[in-house]
Amino acid sequence: MKPLILVTNDDGITSKGIRTLVEVMQTIGEVIVVAPNSPQSGMGHAITIGEPLRLYSTHIFEGVVEYECSGTPADCVKLAKNYVLQDRKPDLVVSGINHGSNSSISVLYSGTMSAAIEAAIEGIPAIGFSLTDYREDADFDHAIPYIKSITEEALKNGIPNGIALNVNIPEKSDLPLKGVKVCRQAHAKWQEKFDYRVDPNGRGYLWMAGEFVNFDTEKEDTDVWALDNNYISVVPCQYDLTAYEAVKQLSTWDL
Repeated sequence: MKPLILVTNDDGITSKGIRTLVEVMQTIGEVIVVAPNSPQSGMGHAITIGEPLRLYSTHIFEGVVEYECSGTPADCVKLAKNYVLQDRKPDLVVSGINHGSNSSISVLYSGTMSAAIEAAIEGIPAIGFSLTDYREDADFDHAIPYIKSITEEALKNGIPNGIALNVNIPEKSDLPLKGVKVCRQAHAKWQEKFDYRVDPNGRGYLWMAGEFVNFDTEKEDTDVWALDNNYISVVPCQYDLTAYEAVKQLSTWDL
């Protein structure tokens, strides 16, 4: 019996990335798509609670049951599990392929990974796939064999309960990919700045900009190093944010 694979993303149901991911997953199992009807990048783990959710059947992909949703990526997973699939539980949730990197600290802001983590919360194995190419017409061809093999290995061996895999793939270049590295999230952050600008009507507004600052330079066990050196990075992520060492320290306080 073919595995049931739920596909979602944060770039919207019409993006090239999700089309590529659906095509790969169709070679592996039965595919159901529930994805946002518009781009949801940077939404993190937001959910819709103050307004209704809209869910419509679509006909974008061939041979697939599919729905577009007015909500966030996390909403899509919740709706798929509790409404669309009802008594059926997916064997795997895959999210992406995201147009742009979700390595290091970006995992906290990523709608792609939030969908995967939402699945992990529900006890469903999950993988988020991202390509370090932000273009709408990004070339995913070099990533396809790796996406397929990582997915097949996850189905074969299982993913630990409560864990989602954050898979980032270097953009296509003249050099072949060197392989896959299982690694940790790099210690890094975005150093933001806000540009003050004026619109054509003379009204001021702010535009967020900034640069990525990596504090783990030259450390070969991080996802950023792997990507910089043309490896695919695989980072196991968990939704338990407890800082266990800090629990020990805080327990000594006179509270």
